[in-house]
Amino acid sequence: MKNVWIWNHYATAMFFDKGGRHYSFSKYLIRSGYSPTVFCANTFHNRSGNVEIKKGIYKEDNVDSIPFVFIKTSSYKGNGFSRLRNMLLFSINLFRSAKRYAKYKAPDIIIASSVHPLTCVAGIIASWRFRTPCIVEIRDLWPESVFEYSDLSKTSLIGRLLQVGEKWIYKNADRIVFTKPGDYGYICEQGWQVIAGTEKCRYINNGVDLEEFDYNKNHYSILDGDLDNTNTFKLVYVGSIRSVNGLGIIARVARELKESTSIKILVWGTGNELEELHDFIRSENLDNIVFKGYIHKRFIPYILSKADINISHFKFTKLLRFGTSQNKDFEYLASGKPILRTMNSNYDLIIETNAGKTVVEQTTQSIKNSIEDFYRVFVEERTLYNMMCENARAASLNYDYRLLTHKLIAIIEELI
Repeated sequence: MKNVWIWNHYATAMFFDKGGRHYSFSKYLIRSGYSPTVFCANTFHNRSGNVEIKKGIYKEDNVDSIPFVFIKTSSYKGNGFSRLRNMLLFSINLFRSAKRYAKYKAPDIIIASSVHPLTCVAGIIASWRFRTPCIVEIRDLWPESVFEYSDLSKTSLIGRLLQVGEKWIYKNADRIVFTKPGDYGYICEQGWQVIAGTEKCRYINNGVDLEEFDYNKNHYSILDGDLDNTNTFKLVYVGSIRSVNGLGIIARVARELKESTSIKILVWGTGNELEELHDFIRSENLDNIVFKGYIHKRFIPYILSKADINISHFKFTKLLRFGTSQNKDFEYLASGKPILRTMNSNYDLIIETNAGKTVVEQTTQSIKNSIEDFYRVFVEERTLYNMMCENARAASLNYDYRLLTHKLIAIIEELI
């Protein structure tokens, strides 16, 4: 049985939620005769609390027969120095823990997953020590996304150092797995085809575990007056409520739709912009948008399946030229309900599968017009609406983690 180590700093919540990319990969790797182990931080990303480690620098636990190794690191809040310290300490203790853990369960291959690059660096160095291949999984284009979402310049000293480190990762990884269909275009833009050509780069999108999704939809429901109201056209958003998500524009759309009493926007999630949005809703006296707060992952399939339209939304960035791979989009597809995507991108899955609509420009007016157009289709063109529902569910079959894991196994077998 081949030992597959999966290193993901932020996989901690996957243990408790019993879901997510690497939980699902591990689940189907086990069914295919592999022995995966997920290494993650003992701290949560965007959540309070941690996994207590009383002795040593790591702690092992199991969920659904999947071993998780929690690496001790420091707590943090926000994106300042405390988070950087958390990243550094995690990477150092991850390498130290791996040496000890390998004494009784050495790896046959290491999968080192971003978002931040230090995990990838540690994975490559560890693979040299253990004489095993290393697959680097790029779920976020660092440092490109840092340049896009912050004031850090590419030409600054830190910016140049990050780019040097990024190139080193691409050069020394045995395989590179991207999660967006257009990410190899980024390699071409940098002129790095020689060090990371098509023979090294692969693409495995994010997806949805349909077995888990359907089970949760049928076994975990909620009572909610807004969700159960058959007299309103319900648009549902589930996800984080932070600056990168930019839900302020959705609240402003609700203001413009104030007179349309048949349309209601329902939002499940939490984040540091929630209170500001509550203030806006109170100041505008809006009752057609409701923020429901945090909801456990197991209830999401039921909520999405009760929507009339699911909203795929975050701030528009230039990175959308490489496509998107939001986890929620694949859950939206699995729900069998159409999707309204509020940002135009290349490789648009929603357009390609005719599973919904995409606004041309992310403005309040464009989103409002698209919602009203969707409402008209819902009321007057039920055949078209039902076809989009069927297309959404059919599209999700291509992104089932059962299928995606077989793609990962093919890469593993290339290397071992």
